[in-house]
Amino acid sequence: MISDLPLVPLLAVFAVAAAAVVLASIRATRLADIIADRTQIGEALAGGLILGGATSLAGVVVSVNAALSGDASFAFSNAVGGIAAQTLFLAIADLLHKKANLEHAAAEPANLFQAVMLIILLSLPICAMAGPDIGFVGVHPVSILLFLAYLAGVRASSTVSEQPMWRPVKTDATREDEPEDDDEKGRSARGPALRFAGLVAIMGVGGWVISQVGATFIDRFSLSSSLVGALITAVVTSLPELVTTLVAVRRGALQLAVGGIIGGNTFDTLFLVASDIAYRDGSIYHAVDITDLYWLGTGLMMTAVLLAGLILRQRKGPARIGIESVLLIAIYATALVVEVTR
Repeated sequence: MISDLPLVPLLAVFAVAAAAVVLASIRATRLADIIADRTQIGEALAGGLILGGATSLAGVVVSVNAALSGDASFAFSNAVGGIAAQTLFLAIADLLHKKANLEHAAAEPANLFQAVMLIILLSLPICAMAGPDIGFVGVHPVSILLFLAYLAGVRASSTVSEQPMWRPVKTDATREDEPEDDDEKGRSARGPALRFAGLVAIMGVGGWVISQVGATFIDRFSLSSSLVGALITAVVTSLPELVTTLVAVRRGALQLAVGGIIGGNTFDTLFLVASDIAYRDGSIYHAVDITDLYWLGTGLMMTAVLLAGLILRQRKGPARIGIESVLLIAIYATALVVEVTR
């Protein structure tokens, strides 16, 4: 078993699983863009629904496995820690996009709406944690509400993408959401979709291995579940989002890059729903501690800052990036210091 491996082989297994997840995600980015062009659903929506959900699969496997083993803090912190880490990745991508502030160039109503949707979804677990400890068959009512709110938000995002009631002001730095190759229009998306599904399976298996190694770290080295969940497994399983974001920015698919992060984060809130179902000792929201709530608040704050940046659309800021990217880095760095010094 993985838990019985010596340290060096254990780290090697961890590295191989992480590499498999990352490499699969690189190919998935290209396929998601092709699917977006052939189905004409738009880069922002494809990034949020197709790419965001696929690259989040490894993370949900980690959280569900942790919940099944009875470690609520590990499951919860992996979910909310991943949201914070993935939002940070947009600031990193902003550093690499030299032409203009990334949030300025990737103007898209669907991304704005998904950011608002994410804030709403992140607020629900806070209400559950502060409310009464109730449940039906071990599932808190907020988990059901969270799932329904996600479905409603996805449907509304599609409407915003297809029939926007307003559009951002175009500037010379605005990147239009246009297919890279007109030949893609009208072609079947079946082939790319099947290959995409195969890559998703690889990411899922990689997530399972990472969850087993993370649990071993907690037991063998007496590390806190919050530390391992928020800063080790969450970051590692979020690496696909970093890779896909950087690849998308390099290819000029800026809406796909921003939409992939925000959409992936909205999907990540469903980790909590799956974890609450898998956790059999009551409501998972009342089994976690203040450390996990801190990471949830960090993710909520970073999302609000990102939304403000998308609305402000600052062309240039300090250090050649937008002020929202500077704030995102500062917020995450503060959370990191608080976690390791706790």
